[in-house]
Amino acid sequence: MRHRSLMLLLDSQRLAQLQDEFRFSMRRLFADLCREVHADHADVAGELRIPTDFFDRLRSSLTLRVYSNWKVVGWIETLNDLVYLLDVLRQLKSEQDRPEFAEQLLDDCQEKFFEHGYLDELFPAGQPHATGLEKRLFGLCRKLAQGLVQESLWFAPALPVKWCRQRKIRHWDVLGTLTGSFERGEPAGTIAAGIAGAWCGAPKNVRQTLAHPSGRVIFRVEPIGITVKAGKVLSPIWSSWGREGQWQWTYHPPVAAIHNGDDSVTIGPTLVYGRDRQPRTVKLTDQRQIARIARAWETIRLVWPDGHDVLALLTSRIIPLQAKGVVSFSYRHRPGLSFINCFDRGNLDLIDDLIHENSHHHLNLLLRKYVMYHGDHNQRIFYSPWRRSLRPLRGILHATFTFTMGALLFQRLSLWASGRDGAVRWKKAGLTLRDLHRARFRCLEEVESVRYSLQDLHYADHHLGWLTGSGRSLVGSLTDAIDQIERHSKQLKREVYRATFGPALQKHIRELQQARRTYGPVRLSKA
Repeated sequence: MRHRSLMLLLDSQRLAQLQDEFRFSMRRLFADLCREVHADHADVAGELRIPTDFFDRLRSSLTLRVYSNWKVVGWIETLNDLVYLLDVLRQLKSEQDRPEFAEQLLDDCQEKFFEHGYLDELFPAGQPHATGLEKRLFGLCRKLAQGLVQESLWFAPALPVKWCRQRKIRHWDVLGTLTGSFERGEPAGTIAAGIAGAWCGAPKNVRQTLAHPSGRVIFRVEPIGITVKAGKVLSPIWSSWGREGQWQWTYHPPVAAIHNGDDSVTIGPTLVYGRDRQPRTVKLTDQRQIARIARAWETIRLVWPDGHDVLALLTSRIIPLQAKGVVSFSYRHRPGLSFINCFDRGNLDLIDDLIHENSHHHLNLLLRKYVMYHGDHNQRIFYSPWRRSLRPLRGILHATFTFTMGALLFQRLSLWASGRDGAVRWKKAGLTLRDLHRARFRCLEEVESVRYSLQDLHYADHHLGWLTGSGRSLVGSLTDAIDQIERHSKQLKREVYRATFGPALQKHIRELQQARRTYGPVRLSKA
């Protein structure tokens, strides 16, 4: 019988209910944002050319199900950011003490926008400089508005065309770009066709104009279709001919690697990094990496059915990374979108990374429903066994959650490789004997690391009073899960200590003991 706390952690039915609630909340947020722009920011919305009437039409056209789609959620979250910044801009214009205002805004942005580059645009020197802040703030609002309007055209191109026709608008010009997006995994010279992962590539004569440094183009929406003006080139992208309309650029359907009933997990283009560990370009993903992802996904299904159910529910799109030394990652505001390093890591790492990023999606969904902590204030006072640096409470909570899931995965993998036909199954999954030794080691390594951070989370709860009842409940479930792994890991420990990774595990334990002597128990005076 499975432990009750573990069942709650991996309750895919409950998570599906939370996902439905999340969809309703995002739809309400979209409606509220449209009303707020209408009521409070009509003048600046006109100056920024924000088509609030069209956004209203878009909101009513989207089905409830797509309100958890990574692309739609990311778009709404960006609109939310824009409205927040418009509020800030309005306050700044009437503010008497601008230096103090700048200091408060810098603090707010450090906590609110830690995943974005907004902070660098508002405070490029990293200091609360009030001089020029209004200009920088308006420039950021203009940039966000232009991106939102451009992206809104391609959720369903028939919608803006129909909107122009019904309102008897001869044409609607949208300033935009074809430079691509690293965050969305979209190559230069393409547009996203819908929200499921399809895309259209620009013809050669358009791509040749993109060498201009600005990369600016104008999308013209008319009652008969959408055309782009790039330099002196005019190129039809979509026309309303026929019942469904037609793409005039070359259309590429989504690349589906895994089928989950009515849904598919799509694989996007590969994000290529340079030696400085910064994204440089986006290229098509080769079939070998797609096959590796599909095999890793199938291995998770065979090894850990409960974990697979949560994975299938919460991960919908994967962007491969070709990036030496860059770990996989995801964004809170793009649920279901995982960036996975497929080139610099082996098959065991690929399995681990799929679960790890899905666990971030998992916890982010819980955090949208439940307030789990307060009073954090972005203070970096907790030592992270994984980053080997001080982190804020939210970072420790995310790490503890995701690496607990990792420990569960490695335990299941270790058990799956044993017994009758275990070696055959292991090899068929593309895994080696060294991978088996490493999976056993990683299970115990994560148990030790999670134990360390659980102590800090308990301290944050009982001594600092930072956890809410929901946070305390989650930490209790994670503690129970680690307890359960330890109870069933005696044989695993003997095997690790006898094998290659025994010294590494002992060293890891010593390092954690030293870290505890150095950094704990946590004191607020260390902030």
